[in-house]
Amino acid sequence: MFRITLPDGSVREVAPGTTPADVALAIAPSLAKAAIAARVDGELRDIGRPFEGDSSLALVTSKDEKDALELARHDYAHILAEAVQNLFPGTQITFGPSTDDGFYYDFAPKDRPFTEEDLPAIEAEMRKIIGKNEPLIREVWSRADLIARWTAQGESFKAEWAAELPENEELTVYRAGKGENAWLDMCRGPHLASTGKVDPNAFKLTRVSGAYWRGDQKNAMLSRIYGTGWLNKKQLDEHLHRLEEAAKRDHRRLGQDMDLFHLQQEAHGSVFWHPNGYLIWRGLEAYMRRAIDAAGYSEVKTPQVMDARQWEQSGHWGKYRENMFVIPDEVPNTEDEGPIVSDDAEWMALKPMNCPAHVLIFRQGIKSYRDLPLRLYENGCCHRNEPHGALHGLMRVRQFTQDDAHIFCREDQIVEEVQAFCALADRIYKDFGFTYSIKLALRPEKRFGTEEMWDKAEAELRDAVVRAGLATEEYGWEELPGEGAFYAPKLEWHLTDAIGRTWQVGTIQSDRVLPERLDATYVGEDGERHRPVMLHRAIFGSYERFIGILIEHFAGKLPVWLAPTQAVVATIVSDADDYAKEVAAALVKAGIRADTDLRNEKINYKVREHSVAKVPNLVVVGKREAEERTVALRQLGSDRQQFIKLDELVAMLATDATPPDLK
Repeated sequence: MFRITLPDGSVREVAPGTTPADVALAIAPSLAKAAIAARVDGELRDIGRPFEGDSSLALVTSKDEKDALELARHDYAHILAEAVQNLFPGTQITFGPSTDDGFYYDFAPKDRPFTEEDLPAIEAEMRKIIGKNEPLIREVWSRADLIARWTAQGESFKAEWAAELPENEELTVYRAGKGENAWLDMCRGPHLASTGKVDPNAFKLTRVSGAYWRGDQKNAMLSRIYGTGWLNKKQLDEHLHRLEEAAKRDHRRLGQDMDLFHLQQEAHGSVFWHPNGYLIWRGLEAYMRRAIDAAGYSEVKTPQVMDARQWEQSGHWGKYRENMFVIPDEVPNTEDEGPIVSDDAEWMALKPMNCPAHVLIFRQGIKSYRDLPLRLYENGCCHRNEPHGALHGLMRVRQFTQDDAHIFCREDQIVEEVQAFCALADRIYKDFGFTYSIKLALRPEKRFGTEEMWDKAEAELRDAVVRAGLATEEYGWEELPGEGAFYAPKLEWHLTDAIGRTWQVGTIQSDRVLPERLDATYVGEDGERHRPVMLHRAIFGSYERFIGILIEHFAGKLPVWLAPTQAVVATIVSDADDYAKEVAAALVKAGIRADTDLRNEKINYKVREHSVAKVPNLVVVGKREAEERTVALRQLGSDRQQFIKLDELVAMLATDATPPDLK
């Protein structure tokens, strides 16, 4: 008999072959009906998979939304693959995981790549499969039998993958349906008990793209079909509404409407900032400089290119080289054959991060314990060789600038410094109207440093957040096993935007590894050499991505102090041109970025055009306003028009245009 321990501590003895579904039924028929899966010794499993020994058991229902969504999305992916093979015989299947808001599956079509015109028919076939309520049965196969099965069916991608899985790994297959016509896929699982357990009205196929087999551009190009899947139609409708809102807020479209930036092939992955966009950048840069000056940081500037030996010593060469832009010494050759790299070439690399360079500044001269903490800040331009397909507007680029800083401190200063950073980040995010959650990313499997180093670092970060009063449900406090950097655990700030999306932006990491590898020391009170601890921290993350997030969060309607053009003075008639120039001059004198629009166009046309450009204040003047020295103020997003005196306008807009920390 197996002993099964339930969450309340009670124990049930069951015979071999008993499943979690059997235990649920024995407790209550209503629980058996509600249970969709189980956590056995913490592992999410099929509700019908038999116990293998003494175990702890927690039954999963649809109220356990995180687990329920993962299961449903995994099922939708399998149902998608079955539907595609039903409709397009000869199509090979590869992989189909769940994602944060849905699922996808990669296919090798027999005749042609799939297009979005195929999606309605595939959706209809998926609903048929769901309606059949086919049982999903887990089976364990031998490697030889599975490879033979895939090969016989012409599934070369599945056969290749099965052959390469570790010898000690159990190979499992899920069978949908019964008999010779049952559909099979190789999968670790888990799954719901049958295809009918997902809601046929809670999914939608969204798009088709190309994807390389196993993510390698040297391999075959596949067709990837994406979908979104939820537990019920209400959740789907809410998600589709969010997608509509996101499309309206897309920073790439708004960036064009507002004339902020552009991207082009000649500098793929880097941004061409236009005057309007760079005004936003400069506003953020000035704001952050005021913040870090007040917080006791010293700003530095370090080289773009550094010797490979520095990156070897830091550990980045071995861990990160494939993402670095490397520059060898080259000997010119013929025009046809290109350059030759000499045997004694000194390899250099564009910096992908600023931290090693900041250690080199710290090492200049002897540092005393009295000099600590030393806070070095840099608006550091970095380069990372991101895959072509991963690039996305401002959100993921190859050249970016970080609001990067490193705090060199003694061990007794760590908690206090992290607390101070938490307070600084809180103030800055609230200035932009963001709420946030905080996560602690713990040691990954592959890492540098001793267990003692990691124990201390994780405990210090946790302690600082607790003391700051942020390790609470209100702040979404959560610990993420295995998600730290290879050299340090980290606190992560996840911002929530206006439509409920989250963005991981700020971070602080407690690092004892890099000071050791790069031989950073200070002289302690005892006269001996000691290693400082290095706190890596950023708040914006990168200027490019943060600007993209701001554009989408505010739907282009940026706070007045950040808006590239804060006011436009537009005329109704040409008789008011001189007065419009006078109004604009008064605004500029008060520190407001103001332009005039004196074109011979109807005022409604001007209002529409400047609204598209997201100008926050449109100041309208005509003959009457010129005579009375008043203006008609239209503010972006409001249908109301205010008639006010010129001096009142200047005072009002000067207040709105003042950055938060100077009010």
